[in-house]
Amino acid sequence: MTDFRAYTVSIDYDRRLYRQDVAGSMAHAKMLAKQGIISDEDCAQITQGLKTIEREIQEEEFPWDPDLEDLHMNIESRLHQLIGAAAGRLHTARSRNDQVAVDLRLYTKETITQIASGLRGVQQALVGLAAKHHDVVMPGYTHLQRAQPVLFAHHMLAYFEMFQRDVGRFRDCYQRTDVMPLGSGALAGVAYQTDREFLARELGFSRISANSMDAVSDRDFVVEFLAATSVCMMHFSRMSEELILWSSGEFGFIRLADEFTTGSSIMPQKRNPDFAELARGKTGRVYGDLMGLLTTLKGLPLTYNRDLQEDKEGFFDAADTLTTTLDVFGAMLPGMNLNTDRVSSLAGESQMLATDLADYLVAKGMPFREAHGIMRQLSRHCDDNGVSLQELPLAEYKKQSGLFDQDVYDITAQSSAAARDNPGGTAPGRVAAALKEAKMILEAAGNGF
Repeated sequence: MTDFRAYTVSIDYDRRLYRQDVAGSMAHAKMLAKQGIISDEDCAQITQGLKTIEREIQEEEFPWDPDLEDLHMNIESRLHQLIGAAAGRLHTARSRNDQVAVDLRLYTKETITQIASGLRGVQQALVGLAAKHHDVVMPGYTHLQRAQPVLFAHHMLAYFEMFQRDVGRFRDCYQRTDVMPLGSGALAGVAYQTDREFLARELGFSRISANSMDAVSDRDFVVEFLAATSVCMMHFSRMSEELILWSSGEFGFIRLADEFTTGSSIMPQKRNPDFAELARGKTGRVYGDLMGLLTTLKGLPLTYNRDLQEDKEGFFDAADTLTTTLDVFGAMLPGMNLNTDRVSSLAGESQMLATDLADYLVAKGMPFREAHGIMRQLSRHCDDNGVSLQELPLAEYKKQSGLFDQDVYDITAQSSAAARDNPGGTAPGRVAAALKEAKMILEAAGNGF
């Protein structure tokens, strides 16, 4: 007969919560002793046994038993083996429902802190690139078509802003995760005079949950974590797409360090940007983790249901994916070499100065829409004849408007960027100020929020 018990087993993945489970149990035992629910001697035995268990798990000596299904029952069973009857008093005034809730919240808080540190590292790398190439002008794009010149530093700081919003999302998620559910019992609270505020202080929570039914069934904080992780990975995917394009022969803007590229099994010349491609690909997997949990939660009645066992694998996968991606980009970006000659030469090519030339006519009194139409005609003439606007003879300009004069050739990629001298613009002074602000944000934040 088939043994279906394996279908319910979660120990293969929930064992990752062992440090949090041990910490929660130690705090719970200490509280029970403080309240006179168990003796100080029992508390001491329980604490010593839990320390032994934690060491055994760390040193991979713990005797995991799949028949016990999950982390919590494995630890409780081992505690019985180590200290005997006193182990049976640990589960007084709690349930596995509030136990796993506190474990997962503790783990999520630690993970968010780690992610915040990783995001600061990536932001630091972006600031370093921006500072190193602060005066380099490059083509800016819309629709993947050359549009207007921008400073390379301005482009890097655009990603700084994206990741700054990610930091904010994870900060918000941390605040709502920072709620202590222990003491909620199975769903209705517990029939003992416990001290939940004491537990919150012991475990580093800022507040306790207000409703026991909500506390044991709430996984909103995991959904928020996965949503924030999905947005953050989307930002990395966008950056990856640009790194992939920029490192191609067609663009030739950058060269990634050898350790972040791979060769081909058949083409010896290849330098494939595999790390960036994998980050782009892994983003879809993280989206799947988010949708999986949302789908699991959407039909659950209150309170705890075994479906909630499915909250962890996707969570762990998304957390691992993002933290690894942060490590990769934090190391990859500082070693990225910018082909300054290439990007600078392209910044003024094509018809990228058309908007500036329209503004030139506006400055001489022409309505913008009329100037826009004239420059559209001149741009098409340049495209048809394979020349740039800067190569166009003055006579061709004057055919469209007598307002054009020799000073039309004073407009360059550098002057175009300098003209965008308004808040948020790409003018060198504005970018320098933005770079200074970014450095101040990082200095104030350190490795955290």
